[in-house]
Amino acid sequence: MSIEKVRDYFRPLGREKDILEFPVSSATVELASQAVGVIPARIAKTLSFLVEENCVLVVAAGDAKIDNSKYKAMFHTKAKMLTPEQVSAFTGHTVGGVCPFANPEGVRTYLDVSLQRFETVFPAAGSGNSAIELSCDELAEYSHSMGWIDVCKGWQEES
Repeated sequence: MSIEKVRDYFRPLGREKDILEFPVSSATVELASQAVGVIPARIAKTLSFLVEENCVLVVAAGDAKIDNSKYKAMFHTKAKMLTPEQVSAFTGHTVGGVCPFANPEGVRTYLDVSLQRFETVFPAAGSGNSAIELSCDELAEYSHSMGWIDVCKGWQEES
């Protein structure tokens, strides 16, 4: 099971017991926010894309949406989300539990700046009913992120 891979991943870091498992689904931003008890924006959703025949994960705030022009400027291609079958094949996680941890070599993870407005966020932990609370610095470290990028829209407060 994918959550066991993630638990094994966090064990040497002493964080395996910090994984939250819920009796209800947390497979969508809305369900996860209800399960965790936080606003949807604090859910760190992991989006899966195909870039040059490889998997790229973008972790973004729950209220953020991909901005196609920013995405194309960053990755030099149109945003093409993976199918559920491709997600599972590339990451070993199923849709709803995709996370930036314990992924196979070659899967590149990027973090969107939409997350940085929060002290802590809640990415999934390998299953459709799990999460872990992490600071943005911890998320960057534990995900082996390629860095912070700005490819989302819809999350900035209107002024």
